[in-house]
Amino acid sequence: MEFSYHNPTGIEFGKGKIKEIANLIPKDNKVLVVYGGGSIKKNGAYDQVAEALKDHEWLEFGGVEVNPTVETMNKAAQIVKAEGVDFILAVGGGSVIDGSKYLAAASLYDGDAWDFLDGTAEVQKALPIGVILTLAATGSESNNLTVVSRKTTDEKRMYFSDHSYPKFAVLDPSFMGTLSDRQLGNGLVDAFVHISEQYLTKTNDVLVNDGYAETLYKGLVTLAQKWDERRTLWWQENLMYICNQALNFQLANGVCQDWSTHLIGHELTAFYNLDHARSLAVILPHLLREMIEEKQEKLAQFGKNVFGIENDNEAVIKKMEELFESVGLPTKLTAYEIDDKVIENVHGAFKSHGYLELGENGTVTLEKVANILNRSMAA
Repeated sequence: MEFSYHNPTGIEFGKGKIKEIANLIPKDNKVLVVYGGGSIKKNGAYDQVAEALKDHEWLEFGGVEVNPTVETMNKAAQIVKAEGVDFILAVGGGSVIDGSKYLAAASLYDGDAWDFLDGTAEVQKALPIGVILTLAATGSESNNLTVVSRKTTDEKRMYFSDHSYPKFAVLDPSFMGTLSDRQLGNGLVDAFVHISEQYLTKTNDVLVNDGYAETLYKGLVTLAQKWDERRTLWWQENLMYICNQALNFQLANGVCQDWSTHLIGHELTAFYNLDHARSLAVILPHLLREMIEEKQEKLAQFGKNVFGIENDNEAVIKKMEELFESVGLPTKLTAYEIDDKVIENVHGAFKSHGYLELGENGTVTLEKVANILNRSMAA
């Protein structure tokens, strides 16, 4: 076992914690508050932010899309440069946070910041970021990953940078009360797949990671089983906490990772505008079936320790599908309006990006990707 781990993001968890940002952001910093479609003005978050920033100079930028685009965030970068903004405060979910991470780097870069996404440049500096999380799902509030899209080319790409870690993240589960069932279900499944990308690979001797991953899985299973209680604070608190822990990359310490489900899902989002979590739900079960020989031992461990199923990996996968569907997420591409060019589109994108040998063993080839998509499209 060998790893290096560093996570500098401070966490403030609980109802009413927004007030803490008054002391977390330097008083002499000019702040840009970034948000999405305006729900923060309905759930009370905006008013709490305004109160907490009453001694700061601040301005705002709204309209960040689900699946944020560089086209939108580049407009925000123009404001940052023109107004001399010192600090970015992202108020929302993963899309707002990822868009703000891109914004923080793009605002201090002289070229086209898509360079960070296509790998032609690395982030050398970025404005500091703070987060107020109002939607649980991605874990972006305390990791160094940025995922954004480009409309003009139907691309969704990602990059890692230590400059992208937020300085702090306020996690207030009370704001989840205004979320739709779709958003809550998406968050649960997103977290489930985040854990799976780091766990459902090879068997290992890292007891801490396996034990913690299985504990997080069990928490999500409990929340799915108690879906009728999703409007209670205890349910929302636990979902928000699990989602955060699922992707702060502590689970990745000392183990191999997969991420092929995410990379395929990103293309489904880019080409067909599927919600991120929904793009994962239609891929993971079928990827497990396609790659069963390589993943059978870890899948069996998962089945026994999480679902209580032994010696039947197909039953384990079906149980996973049932869980996804129980919170409203289909597990087949046939549930969506997907044309017959989906394999061609994904293959074309993967060839362009150089994604030819994915997975923990580098064995998820273009042929395997086609098989996975065909499984998902089968009646």
